[in-house]
Amino acid sequence: MSITALVVDDEPIARHAIVRLLRDDPDIELLGECGDGASAVRSIRQQSPDLIFLDVQMPAMNGIEVVNTIGAARMPATVFVTAYEQYAVRAFEANAVDYLVKPFSRERFADTLARVKRRLAVRDAKDEAPSERILQALDAMRQRDSYLKRVPVRTDEHIIFVDVDDIVWIKASGNTVLLHLAEGVHELRETMTTLASRLDPQHFARIHRSAIINMRRVQTIHPWFNGHHVVTMDTGQKLRMSRYQHEAFLRLVPIRDVKRDE
Repeated sequence: MSITALVVDDEPIARHAIVRLLRDDPDIELLGECGDGASAVRSIRQQSPDLIFLDVQMPAMNGIEVVNTIGAARMPATVFVTAYEQYAVRAFEANAVDYLVKPFSRERFADTLARVKRRLAVRDAKDEAPSERILQALDAMRQRDSYLKRVPVRTDEHIIFVDVDDIVWIKASGNTVLLHLAEGVHELRETMTTLASRLDPQHFARIHRSAIINMRRVQTIHPWFNGHHVVTMDTGQKLRMSRYQHEAFLRLVPIRDVKRDE
């Protein structure tokens, strides 16, 4: 089986590493390499490769924009290459899309290439799964990009922007919310429900009807009574967790990230 391949990465070292490994494989016919998204689009359209190694993070036109320009349904078999970006990897894993995390080993590359070969060997005209998987992964990444990164709040006569990473926890207060930071509190004229929908659920969890916490700022979780728990934040603030939220919360938080006393 002969597979035509294209390598796209704006980092010459990473690009050349993939090229060298592909040249060692007798089944691969290397069509070329591209250092940017625009040239990748031209090459895909002109050469129609069977396989493309596509860097996610590139200036001007990144890998996701390359896919959007070509159209997922018309993309060749794709291995996304990424310098570890947690959400990209999660999106790819969730949708069974092949990927490589830079820097990768020869063994990891060989495993990925073998998996791609197996998929190419069984693909037929009725198999639309690869493009569907790419679309689903891109949708997951787009959703992540739509989450708030900064929150505008009014202080005196000015508006300042609070990084969501700096928020320790959020308290509901009628039709407003109070953003608790390590250095103070800001009021935001937005309902708890609306704000919760705009926060990344990988980082923020609602532990009570009137409280949302930044899971990266959790220090410990202690049992209380009647199925309730107390969450201690890294600022020392202690918050009560509803018994109805406890199990759902623990499913979101890796065990290594918090201390739990049972």
